[in-house]
Amino acid sequence: MTLSGLFAAARHRPTHRQVWGLATPMILSNISVPLVGLVDTAVVGHLDGAHYLGGVAVGATLITFILWAAGFLRMGTTGFAAQACGARDGNRLRLVLLQALWLAVLLALLVWLVNEPLLRAALHFIDSSEALLEQARIYFNIRLVSLPAALGNFVLIGWFIGAQRGRAPLFMLLTANLTNIALDVLFVVVLGWGVAGAAWATVVGDYAGLLLGLWLLRPVLVRYPGVMAWGDALRLRGAAPLLRVNRDILIRTLALELVFYLLVLQGARMGDSVVAANAVLLNFLMITSHGLDGLAHAVEALGGHALGQRNRQALKRVLVVSTFWSLVVGAGFVLTFNLFGDWIISLLTSVESIRDVASTYLPWMAWMPLVAVWSYLLDGLFIGATRARAMRNAMLLAVLFIYVPAAWLLQGAGNHGVWLGFYLFMLARGVLLGGWFVWLWRRDRWMHPPV
Repeated sequence: MTLSGLFAAARHRPTHRQVWGLATPMILSNISVPLVGLVDTAVVGHLDGAHYLGGVAVGATLITFILWAAGFLRMGTTGFAAQACGARDGNRLRLVLLQALWLAVLLALLVWLVNEPLLRAALHFIDSSEALLEQARIYFNIRLVSLPAALGNFVLIGWFIGAQRGRAPLFMLLTANLTNIALDVLFVVVLGWGVAGAAWATVVGDYAGLLLGLWLLRPVLVRYPGVMAWGDALRLRGAAPLLRVNRDILIRTLALELVFYLLVLQGARMGDSVVAANAVLLNFLMITSHGLDGLAHAVEALGGHALGQRNRQALKRVLVVSTFWSLVVGAGFVLTFNLFGDWIISLLTSVESIRDVASTYLPWMAWMPLVAVWSYLLDGLFIGATRARAMRNAMLLAVLFIYVPAAWLLQGAGNHGVWLGFYLFMLARGVLLGGWFVWLWRRDRWMHPPV
């Protein structure tokens, strides 16, 4: 793109409005999620016994692992929905929705079938009291009831993002989370149901969000007329591309989870204060993701829509505008973390030794947004284009040839080496995806769907 073309794209006000019209509700949606965890901690934390809060923490971690691994249902749906909308293909849009929802149901059934051995294997490695483990079992088993709704919500949120209906996920998540919060207080504090009450509050919240999401489908379906091919959906006819994308995103997600696991493991070898401080610092990355993920979702929807229309100019404008705003938001996080990082740490922990260690390594996370921004932005671009195989390959290359060797070579550098290795990993993800995009774009292959 020439310099004049770059400035023309950057000045295109409708694209700015489109980007923020999608990003703003998604950022607000993201912010509502950790509030539920805070309320769960607050209400259960006041029960008479540490094993209650510990049980919720362990049970929630197991459920979160399953849900995070199933994140492909959200990401895999977005690109196909966006491209169907761009092509004004109402039949394809409906088929994507039905097939993805059916996959969510099948996955929930699979987890239900293996939940007992899965739970036993997970708790086997946790060296805690039997009282805590019993509470974890109670919480986990009740939360499984909401698994179809939680996975269905992933599908609906991804589908709405692809259809450029950013407010629908906001309303869904607010309904689910506010219901959860209100019932947390009712079930745990008022009715005294304990850990089971916290779990049932989440179950009801998940189903409330799902029901609202299904109700919000109608305006989109009216805008894109078509036929519901129930038989094709249940037989997964023509679902091979969706299945391949979901498979590749699952592999990518598991590789990313491995990185975070190794990061915790490295810190644990240096003592309790270091591993606790690293856990505190990872919250800075979570905060960053709330802003940058919103813009990445806009790239997914608008980029996929442009691809469905085969509109190169629209995609250029989306890229320029989204990159600009992502850098602005990233720079805002850098400024905030450098000015108020120690204060944020003090909010997250009252243990002086952990605060001291976290402050020592704070500069690594204070500047992380400007390194991580490219991963978020390019992930959104590739998700919208349904190029999950490239995302998978880039992740595996970054883990196997950058992060793992760096973690081994930098062992002598202590915790600074841990964070340097993570920096190199995040940077490698951006470089690999960015290089692959430039290669495809220059050969005029980006606007054609991946084989």
